Amino acid sequence: MQSAVIASSARVSNRYRWTVCALLFFATVINYMDRQILGLLAPILQKDIGWTQVEYGRIVISFSAFYAIGQLCFGRIVDWLGTRVSYAVAMVMWSAAAMLHAAAGTVAGFAFMRALLGLGEGGNFPAAIKATTEWFPRRERALATGIFNSGANIGAVFAPAIIPPLALALGWRAAFVIIGAIGIVWMLFWLTIYRPADAATQAAYEDAEPVHADTGTGSPGWGVLIRKRQTWAFLLGKFLTDPVWWFYLFWLPKWLNEARGMDLQHIGLPLVCIYALTTIGSIGGGWISSTLLRNGWNVNRARKTAMLICACCVLPIAFVSQVDNLWAAVVIIGLAAAAHQGWSANLYTIVSDLFPQRAVASVIGIGGMAGAFGSVLFSEVIGQVLQRTGHYWVLFVIGALGYLLALSIMHLLVSDMKPASLEA
Repeated sequence: MQSAVIASSARVSNRYRWTVCALLFFATVINYMDRQILGLLAPILQKDIGWTQVEYGRIVISFSAFYAIGQLCFGRIVDWLGTRVSYAVAMVMWSAAAMLHAAAGTVAGFAFMRALLGLGEGGNFPAAIKATTEWFPRRERALATGIFNSGANIGAVFAPAIIPPLALALGWRAAFVIIGAIGIVWMLFWLTIYRPADAATQAAYEDAEPVHADTGTGSPGWGVLIRKRQTWAFLLGKFLTDPVWWFYLFWLPKWLNEARGMDLQHIGLPLVCIYALTTIGSIGGGWISSTLLRNGWNVNRARKTAMLICACCVLPIAFVSQVDNLWAAVVIIGLAAAAHQGWSANLYTIVSDLFPQRAVASVIGIGGMAGAFGSVLFSEVIGQVLQRTGHYWVLFVIGALGYLLALSIMHLLVSDMKPASLEA
């Protein structure tokens, strides 16, 4: 009788968990649209508010710094309150912050709203990875992560298509309110649809694969987690590779303009092509390790093989500055950005391989904070390099080598992918 209940629960959860994945995907789309709206409307806002380049830089930094803090704090909150409530809180916080940009009229006001937005948006990935861990067996987690993480790329494509026309038609204040309100609609669907996985579903997953030998209860503190080499493996993986993704997001338009002579009227198509490729990479990277696991590979070999493939696909970007043909350069950059998203899908997933559910969101938050601060530091490096040399090739070389360096360090720290022991 018990086995029949477990089997029935597994069939139901098989359908339901992809609904959960769809909710996570749309939340990530909203996350990226809300964070990109300021950059897209910056030319209009600079005329209305009158900020300088330095002041605009400080507004951007306020988001980045508080996004790092938000990931750290929400990681702990998600493990404490649970996925359903904490994800709703995060969404309400960042959606309210996005809408409140409409009330800002000074540099300080925008900096405050960006800080609040960063705090709220920091809850997205800890909650999404936690939900994936709850609802997906290990062999499907990287694929599910790749699918919902592709929402970042879709958001990057939709934002330029939707936000500028909206601002031109209704004004920039209305654009902030309308885009921010989408998150409130999502939150209502989330609270209506989402439920934690029940014991029978968890039992079905446990029958299918080994689980962490962890008998503890409650979310472990940061002090416990930071002493684990498994935490450092994820932390350093994020610290060394997240800055490359932020480089793609914030500096590619500038590179296309300065190095390729493209104006705002023609820059859109290359960027759309690059982000379209990243969607394929995000899902494909997760598919690789999930397929290897289904074919009998162990977790250690499957995850690291997928990450090695992604790291090698990034390497050609070291030579992109020497490529004369624009579309050849777009393909190389698109391949590297796609490889990053495939890498990211597996990097996020190894947290659930190395830690029990009660610690997953906290570890994701620690690593996310490291990645965000690494991105802030790399932004300073980018500025110094460009100001002193005017050349991008050094930055592309750094981006090309970062993944192999990160994978080597991670392999040294978790050569056998042995799960962390959180027992007292």
